[in-house]
Amino acid sequence: MKVKDFYKKAKKMSKTIVFPEAAFSSRTIEAVKIVAKKKIAKPILIGDESALVLRDKTLCNFQIINPVTFAHKEELAAKLYQKRKEKGMTLEEAEKLVLDPYYFSTLLVECGYADGMVGGAETATATTIKPALQIIKGKKKGAIVSSCFIMFGNNSFIKDECLILSDCGVIIHPSADDLSQIAAQSVATYKSLGFKNPKVAFLSFSTKGSAKDASIDVVKEGYEKFKKSGITCDGEIQFDAAMVEQVAKNKCPSSPLKGQANILIFPDLNSGNICYKAMQYMGHVNAIGPILQGLKKPINDLSRGCSVMDIVTATAITVLQTNEEELL
Repeated sequence: MKVKDFYKKAKKMSKTIVFPEAAFSSRTIEAVKIVAKKKIAKPILIGDESALVLRDKTLCNFQIINPVTFAHKEELAAKLYQKRKEKGMTLEEAEKLVLDPYYFSTLLVECGYADGMVGGAETATATTIKPALQIIKGKKKGAIVSSCFIMFGNNSFIKDECLILSDCGVIIHPSADDLSQIAAQSVATYKSLGFKNPKVAFLSFSTKGSAKDASIDVVKEGYEKFKKSGITCDGEIQFDAAMVEQVAKNKCPSSPLKGQANILIFPDLNSGNICYKAMQYMGHVNAIGPILQGLKKPINDLSRGCSVMDIVTATAITVLQTNEEELL
């Protein structure tokens, strides 16, 4: 399966995706044109319609929503107030905050005016994630929300499929229970993309007891919790033992992964973030994300270094995530 297959699958689903950065992101504008042309999704652009059309006349064919003049603005403000009043938010504060493009877009998803959101090309991850955590929230009470990067490209590791790297953007120091949840959420993401046979590696600097440290114990415990799911997995295991068949034969010959892992669970955010960037820039592998996992509805972030086509691909992935529940 190749990235173009994501586009084909998304096209069949006919979902609506909102873009909060349309008013101030040239990359987003170029991306939504491609999204519309390929019919990957039906875009909603957030901003002043007159200003956007003046800037680019072709945008007159797009749905553009101005938070200030939106006919259902009061409904969104009431929803935000309902979600945050126990945290001390007043209705007046909600009415003001709803004008923020990220909060506004997230509320459009929550209230059913859009199926998902893609943002973050022009701002830090927290700006995209905070409204999602406050409004959309997790699928289960008390469950975590994590993230992954979807890595794809033409090399000996990935070939025509992809790798899921988790968590590289949200949870700094995951507990053993967190690691188990991250793995489960990553499997759901993997399946939502149309891939089968997930193989999950809980990564460490140790392979099956080759080193001792408290941080390794957390990885081991996370693996033990997750393996009850019945999904092919192993841990604690080093990157090379998880990804290279010959190394696996030498270091862990009985591993069910056999050097063919396709979902990598990192022990902390430091290692995950460093690894994905190293693969992206030195291994010439495409990296899409952070893709948020565990939310009731798909809200996805982008790296500020993303390309136009990264935004297009993230949009297709967001569309595919809307079908995630049916695949679990």
